[in-house]
Amino acid sequence: MELSIIWENIDIYIEGFKNTIILVSISLALGFLLAVPLAVLRTYGNRFVQIPIRAFVYFFRGTPLLVQMFLIYYGFGQFEMLKESFLWPFFKEAYFCALFAFTLNTGAYTTEILRGAIKATSHGEIEAALAAGMSRLLMLRRIILPSAFRRALPAYSNEIIFMLHGSSLASVITIIDITGAARIINSRFYSPYEAFLTAAVFYMAITFLIIFFVKRLEIRWYAHLEPQAITEKTIDVRP
Repeated sequence: MELSIIWENIDIYIEGFKNTIILVSISLALGFLLAVPLAVLRTYGNRFVQIPIRAFVYFFRGTPLLVQMFLIYYGFGQFEMLKESFLWPFFKEAYFCALFAFTLNTGAYTTEILRGAIKATSHGEIEAALAAGMSRLLMLRRIILPSAFRRALPAYSNEIIFMLHGSSLASVITIIDITGAARIINSRFYSPYEAFLTAAVFYMAITFLIIFFVKRLEIRWYAHLEPQAITEKTIDVRP
């Protein structure tokens, strides 16, 4: 291995690292904000509300992320209506198209994760909230959604990791992410082992940090479920 190739071009990997973190973070945040109301409507909405949400979820879960990105990046340009609208300055940029595709994709998966967590809410919790006189919105805010977020955390942590790994497809549409940086190094020096092994190390490091913070969050959110230690207090009986 010629590590000098990596050290001399580490700035390319740093740029790719920053682009990957920004893309994944923003898409996850926007996708989560999109998924929360969709999951609630998917659970409690009427049939006419649920049908378009189900179609959205089915499409983005049923097609590869790469195909979705190609449809947005290459396909939208053939519509003159879009090219003449105020949206075209955004959709002609590869960065925005990747972000848009990632947001919709993770939004669809997160919708199903949250829907399942909401459906798993104990009937006892709902009955207690109704007995306390809570409205549906207040019950969602104080009982159902906080409880659902806790149950959904393990599955959602997997979605975060899958989104991180899926972001490597952004390099296909000219974005310099971690994989894109590896492709540049490989094209310059014909050293695929060094280039892509370094990219793998970056992805593994980010994945380790995600797992670490999720575990810390699980400890915090599930603290009330841990058995409480019984401590004996010493009573001083001296006069």
